[in-house]
Parts: sequence; C-alpha cells; structure tokens
Amino acid sequence: MTISVILPAKNEAGGLDRTLPALNACLPGVEIIVVDDGSTDDTAAIATAHGATVLSSPYSMGNGAAIKRGARAAKGDILVFMDADGQHDPACIDALLAKLDEGYDMVVGARDWSGQAGVHRGAANAFYNWLASRMTGFDVKDLTSGFRVVRADKFREFIHLLPNGFSYPTTSTMAFFRSAYAVAYLPIPVAKRLGKSHIRPLRDGVRFLLIIFKIATLYSPLKLFAPAAGLFFLTALGYYAYTFVTQGRFTNMSALLFSASVIVFLIGLVSEQITALTYRRDD
Repeated sequence: MTISVILPAKNEAGGLDRTLPALNACLPGVEIIVVDDGSTDDTAAIATAHGATVLSSPYSMGNGAAIKRGARAAKGDILVFMDADGQHDPACIDALLAKLDEGYDMVVGARDWSGQAGVHRGAANAFYNWLASRMTGFDVKDLTSGFRVVRADKFREFIHLLPNGFSYPTTSTMAFFRSAYAVAYLPIPVAKRLGKSHIRPLRDGVRFLLIIFKIATLYSPLKLFAPAAGLFFLTALGYYAYTFVTQGRFTNMSALLFSASVIVFLIGLVSEQITALTYRRDD
C-alpha cells in the first residue's frame, strides 16, 4: 500500500520548515503534496526545497478546496491529511497507519482539551462531538480534527460533498459513518501552531453554527426534522386546548401550527430520501 501525505497550506512557510523535515525523516520516500492555497509568503518555495510536490492556487479557495485538490492529485492508496502549521507531529502517523491496518477505513487523530485552540473552540468542538455521537450512535472523539488517515478510494467517493471551507473534517467523517465505513479515533498530542490562525471568530462562528445543521442533514435529516415537527405539533395541541377551554373554538393559529408540523415532517421525509440517493453507489 502506497502512502500520500497532503498538507493544505496558506502562508505556512514557518510551519512547513518544521513539519516537512520531520515528515521526511518519519516517512522517507513517500509522496508529499503541499497545496499552496494562494499564499503570499514563501510557502511554495519552502515546500519545494524540502522535496514536496506543490500545487499552487493563484488565490485562496479555502481549506476544503485544498484538500480536494490534493486528494485528486495523490497517487497513494492511503491518504494522510495533516496541518502545515506545526501542530501535528509526523511521528504519530505510524500509529494511525497501524490502527488503519486493523480493518478501519479512516483513523482520526483525536485532540484532548489541551489541544484545543482556546476555551471557546474547545467548548464548541465538545458540543459538535456530543451531537455527532447522538446522531450516529458512535462515540465521536474529535469531529473537527484535520489529522487523519483514510483509504483513498473510499475518501474520493465523497469529494463532491466536501465544502471548500473549514468543515471538510466534519463532512468526511459523517459521510464515512453514513456509508457504514469503519472509523476509529486515536489520541494524539498537539503542539502550539506556528504563525497566525486563519480562523475568524465572528465569520467562522456563523459557519461553525451551520455545521450543527450539516451534521444532522448529512447523516439522517429526519432526526433533525422529526423533533422540530413534534415540537410544532405539541405547541399546536396545547394552544388548541387552551383556546377550546377559554373560547370554545379552534383558532387560525392552531391550524397554522398543525400545518407547520406536517410540512416540517414532510420536508424531513423528502430530505431523508435525497440523502439516501446522495450516498447511493451504482457499482
């Protein structure tokens, strides 16, 4: 089995200068692809100097877009994704690959609380992990970790689902669970990143909020829509009981709430069928 290591990088010259030598020492001779996402520093030059294949973009397309470009270009049977900012230790790759050999299709490096970038990010990731665990029925240790090894053929099945932004780990993980591919988590240490983070709390906070809904819709939309429909129905029933007792009539608001519960449930039902078609394989 051949291995390709893919590192999305945007202005990560400092991180690459530390990561690539360690990577070459741990996995000599493997294909290393650095996807330069519109960097304005020496990212491409540093990567080339350390023997990596560089895929450069004339402008920034996003972390997910870099992952997709790297996955399409990679020649290996196994894909290793890791950050270029120096947070991920290449020495951990052997342990992830060993876990993959146990029969898994994806192995994710799971961070503990000390590996989170701040209290707010840690709390948000803990909530994502809890929600994903409830949705899938599996113990999701780290939904948003970018350090993972996957079987290339299975990962490429879901490239069309991956967003161009920062939520590619969430999307790929939920897609693997939805398709009954085996996923494992392995604890890893995380160092402090070099350089400035590209996460913006306000802008990306809204995007990460949408991840919550994406988690549900990627795996089983009805698990999101059915409770919402039930809430509308119970509200309608309660309001009808109140107006019947106090006014002796069925109001327009009760009719609207009952209608809303039916509509929301039907939307969830249709979404469930669309999701099933999205993951359908004809081969």
